[in-house]
Amino acid sequence: MNSNEEQIRAAIAEQASEWLLAHDEGPLKVRDCAALTAWLKSSPVHIEEFLGVAVLARDMRELGADPEFSVDRVVAHARSEAASAVRPLWPRVIAPVRDISSRRWVPAIASLAAVVLVSLGLFSLWNAGFFAPALAPGEAAERYQTRHGEQLSLRLTDNSVLHLNTDSAVSIRYGKTERVVTLLSGEADFEVTHDPGRVFRVLAGSAEVVAIGTKFDVRLQDASTVVTVVEGRVTVELSQGWGKPATQSNAKLTPLTLMLGANQQVSVSEGVWPATPAAVDAQHATAWLHRQIVFDQAPLERVAAEFSRYSPKPFEITTPALRTLQISGVFSTNDTDVFIAFLRSLKGVRVEVTATRIRVSQRSAAALPDYT
Repeated sequence: MNSNEEQIRAAIAEQASEWLLAHDEGPLKVRDCAALTAWLKSSPVHIEEFLGVAVLARDMRELGADPEFSVDRVVAHARSEAASAVRPLWPRVIAPVRDISSRRWVPAIASLAAVVLVSLGLFSLWNAGFFAPALAPGEAAERYQTRHGEQLSLRLTDNSVLHLNTDSAVSIRYGKTERVVTLLSGEADFEVTHDPGRVFRVLAGSAEVVAIGTKFDVRLQDASTVVTVVEGRVTVELSQGWGKPATQSNAKLTPLTLMLGANQQVSVSEGVWPATPAAVDAQHATAWLHRQIVFDQAPLERVAAEFSRYSPKPFEITTPALRTLQISGVFSTNDTDVFIAFLRSLKGVRVEVTATRIRVSQRSAAALPDYT
């Protein structure tokens, strides 16, 4: 393992330790549980290091008291039980775990270790219910995720339809009075079945969206939450804990709310509340449902960023002047080669496909038009 890989795995082990410490502080909140699930699902290495930290934390007290629990024995046992081909980071994890108080670790980790050691993978761990938030009587939860370049469409328990875009994850909780979807990452499109007795609510970053019998799209983009309505209406407000202003007379939070109709869009970020929704072509904004990207005089930098969401290799624009080049057209997210051919057809544009990325640059200063 080279030094770069060791640094990466060391960082992952530290993250795993932080998650276990957070659990030791008390039961994880719904959003934290969902975030932990997404972190584990993102890489088998995350699972491996999490298992390693959990096992070592559980057994650290016994190591000094019982010869049967020597370090070698614990490592061998954990390796066999985890059933993973990924090389664990045991030697680098032992040092930080030894410094953590046994009083804090052992009681909270004992039950966790028993679960994770018999798990063959993330889904077994999740199905065991350890990370699932506590649900009220009558509630049920569903979780869905897509990988890079993958999309998913399915009908939910309440008969609504969920579409997940690339690199996206959601957690859905059904209660007697509401249906709550937490968008953990990426982008999701909803076709909501109206239920007068149960409101349909979407929590995404700094925004909270309530559907009123509608079809709408929610995307986590950089530090913002972008909501686009295709049909019907939704209300959008800042989520709890994301900077809702307090009144002068008391400490209660005063929610800011916007009503959006068809072909309207709003971008919400912490501390920034838009005065009015923007008019958009919702069909263009949700073209991804048809595996398409639609642009009308959009800067190449934005177009390349969109293609990078689906392409096996990310696009990199190495010539700053090209970033503002205006692009129009309809492109397929499944056919990166066609987009590359389109870029190569532009005057003065050079495209180099490497093993790890696709570089876009100017062919020569003399041949490049003025794009500024």
